[in-house]
Amino acid sequence: MTAPQEARLRPVAWNDLLTADAGVDRCLDVILPSALDVFPPLLDEHVDAARRHLARWVDEYGLVRKEAARRRFAHADFAWFAAVTYPSADERGLCLIADWFAWLFLLDDQFDDGAVGRDPDRVRELMGEMAAVLVHDDGGPRTYPRPAIVEALADLWRRTTPRTTPAWRHRFVDHIAEGGLAAFWEAENRVRGVVPDEATYIEKRRHTGAIYVCMDLIEAVERTEVPARVYADARYQDALRSACDVVCWTNDLYSLEKELSLGEYHNLVAVVEHGRGFSREQSVRHVVAAITAEIDLYLERESRVLSAFPGHVADVVRNFAGMRSWMRGNLDWSARTKRYRLEGLSAASGPSDYLDAVAEA
Repeated sequence: MTAPQEARLRPVAWNDLLTADAGVDRCLDVILPSALDVFPPLLDEHVDAARRHLARWVDEYGLVRKEAARRRFAHADFAWFAAVTYPSADERGLCLIADWFAWLFLLDDQFDDGAVGRDPDRVRELMGEMAAVLVHDDGGPRTYPRPAIVEALADLWRRTTPRTTPAWRHRFVDHIAEGGLAAFWEAENRVRGVVPDEATYIEKRRHTGAIYVCMDLIEAVERTEVPARVYADARYQDALRSACDVVCWTNDLYSLEKELSLGEYHNLVAVVEHGRGFSREQSVRHVVAAITAEIDLYLERESRVLSAFPGHVADVVRNFAGMRSWMRGNLDWSARTKRYRLEGLSAASGPSDYLDAVAEA
């Protein structure tokens, strides 16, 4: 980690609470929620409609098959996750986001926990099939059946493109491609037993978690695109990275127990523990401190962007509102969902139950 990055992790106000006896539960139940109270919780009014739609959609595409997997999937409540992260979406938009969330998380589980994530060649093949969908809109000509996860992506893309511009779609596809490269990087690390260094992990994590993709979807839901000159500006990119990091690191804290139980070490807490020689609790406190510092940085960076582009305030404010609801909603969903609780996991309800369709026609 470079000196400027280290400086960003120096104690801030919330770190006064990070005493030596601030265990994992206190960090997750008290300190982190307090730091994110700066962003009020919101909930989209169409959440129930999104739940009903999502249940039908995953059945239609065969993404969740066995009964144990259905229970695990229902406990995750991706429609509620969509409703707290995109609280101003219309009903159709929220249903679309709920489907994107289910698709992204099911795919991520297969990469992290399933056989695909330990086979770089299969990762490359699957990403190629998905790239064909995004490049050709309908997947292009084919003479063979596609895996269910690819067919589901084709449906998502058909429903997303009418809400977006060509420039947005180009950016979105680039972010999907970056996610594929990052998934391949993770798969190779698993095969070789490599624990990444902290700086590399932080950079790659934004793509392995598809958080840039999710931030892009703010514009699709709001039907308001960030002007190209604003999006390309370093100040906007700094604010975007801060929001992405808050989301990714928060997710790492809540998913730590589940991931370690499955032998997964692509998690910021595990990377800090390995690289810095910290204890588990020291690593947790370090990541909580990093998140609280990054929240402060985000607020500073958001203000700089709004001051720099007074002519685009209306569009950018809506985009930043989406980032804020993403940071807060991700915390609330992570704390609420049973997805990460070990008692909800078993050999009978792992990713292979609902994403064996990845390897099948």
